[in-house]
Amino acid sequence: MGKSAGSGVRIDDVARLAGVSMKTVSRVFNHEPNVRPETRAKVEVAAKTLNFRPNPSARSLAGNRSYLVSLVYDNPSSSYVMQVVSGVLDACEAAHYSMMMRPVDFSSRDHVDVLTDSVAQYAPDGLILTPPLTDDVALLEKLKSLNVRYASISPREKNAGIGARLDERRAVREMMAHIVSLGHRRIGHIKGHRDHGASEWRLNGYKDGLAAAGIEFDKDLVLSGEFSFESGVAGAETLLSLKHPPTAIFAANDDTAAGVMHAAAERGVRIPQDLSVVGFDDLPMARQLWPSLTTVRQASREMGRIAAEQLLLSIREPEVAGMVQVPYELVLRASTGPAPKRPARSR
Repeated sequence: MGKSAGSGVRIDDVARLAGVSMKTVSRVFNHEPNVRPETRAKVEVAAKTLNFRPNPSARSLAGNRSYLVSLVYDNPSSSYVMQVVSGVLDACEAAHYSMMMRPVDFSSRDHVDVLTDSVAQYAPDGLILTPPLTDDVALLEKLKSLNVRYASISPREKNAGIGARLDERRAVREMMAHIVSLGHRRIGHIKGHRDHGASEWRLNGYKDGLAAAGIEFDKDLVLSGEFSFESGVAGAETLLSLKHPPTAIFAANDDTAAGVMHAAAERGVRIPQDLSVVGFDDLPMARQLWPSLTTVRQASREMGRIAAEQLLLSIREPEVAGMVQVPYELVLRASTGPAPKRPARSR
């Protein structure tokens, strides 16, 4: 690995202080298996004492790897993406890897070629895919044909390779039970992007919640959305203009919920006195909105970290890496309250 970047400390200095061979030090920093925990600890302590950091170029040559992970995304929620980025960085820094961000326009006809060109140019050791790319059949088949490792965040299929996911359908079903317990019977839903598996899960959870409460599904209360603030505004305008508007709206994510609250405020519809609003994700904005947003806490940063860890684990021990189920939590805040005696006011 040569000298530590930015210092005169060499790998043999670390080996000498730890009392092990240079090969052992190299194996520790390359996260190779079959290194005793006590040996690994001695090497890590010695490296920290000497302020040693592996030289990335030398490390790549020695290990025939790039020590680079590429996070691939196309998501209208910048808050969600940055949460995932933070988690991926946590895992990469712990493993002495670098990370690059690769935006991909899912709607573009050549997005598969664009991404494979990026893989050829930068040769990352693996990719981390976010929705809707996690369910892009053409892309996944291309990556498999090129033998490119990838981990998925929230893929539609439960056993889709390695990565991180949560039971979104169940989470929404539980949130719907909470809304119904407050007396709401006319509940609207603004869906997410049609190409995201999450949109399907959350719609099904909504339907499950209605069925469990004996409430008939009303297609007029369900609108298409884009996981965006703008689609929340547009959806709320339509729902609140109905002759019998809903008394509660489940927005497919927090950005959409923020749009709903904005549209309601413009109409003079009070939250939660006239209209209850819930979202999904528990992004920082959920606490910053007023009233604060009731939502489902999806640990996006944690999912990014876990997906990256599983990707790196697949390099060392492919038979061990897998799809990790991440827990969720209902976060009850001020945007939900008892159903009003009358539906929300319309213009």
